[in-house]
Amino acid sequence: MTRRIGLLGGSFNPAHRAHRAMSLAAAAALGLDEVWWLVSPGNPLKPKAGMAPYGARLASARYQARRSLIKVSDIERELGTVYTVDTISALVRRFPRHRFIWLMGEDTVAQFHQWKDWRRLAATVPIAVLSRPGYKSGARTARVSGWLRRFVRPEAQARDWTRWSAPAIVFLGLPPDRTSATQLRAADPLWHERFARNMVAGSGVTSTAEHRRNLG
Repeated sequence: MTRRIGLLGGSFNPAHRAHRAMSLAAAAALGLDEVWWLVSPGNPLKPKAGMAPYGARLASARYQARRSLIKVSDIERELGTVYTVDTISALVRRFPRHRFIWLMGEDTVAQFHQWKDWRRLAATVPIAVLSRPGYKSGARTARVSGWLRRFVRPEAQARDWTRWSAPAIVFLGLPPDRTSATQLRAADPLWHERFARNMVAGSGVTSTAEHRRNLG
């Protein structure tokens, strides 16, 4: 059975509440069956210093995703991929019956041109840009937007994204969520210690094999 899957990647360190709200709003806007959180072992564009342990981030993501259509995946660790373009290419090959759309916050659009093979990524799956407070003008004027501008689709047609041929990009005006990861870390700097007991490999994580069983 064909499934409509939104992919959201990141370190998830630790603004899961904001990620959950954005994911569920995007799922409603795009008519998604599921949103897969691809918890990255590391972000090449961010320093490793200060990043919480990988196992704690996985366990915390699972906790925030509970009782929802969000699935947490350790596929990047399993594949050994570092770059999003390689992860998405592998997912497209492994799950040929699914349709994927990449979910990206407006705050990351300005850096998109620094991602490895970003044009190839955009040509592999459609992209949905999720609104974030204070970033709208920056997202529209970012260097990458010049190349993508001719591929922008109307938000009113967002639920028809499976009919689009990539490159295709849609800007979603989602309800504003002003949750700040920086403020969350400052308010609860030892949050990851609560999940330390779950740092064993695979605990609370949907593996590729499980995806195959659950999704056909």
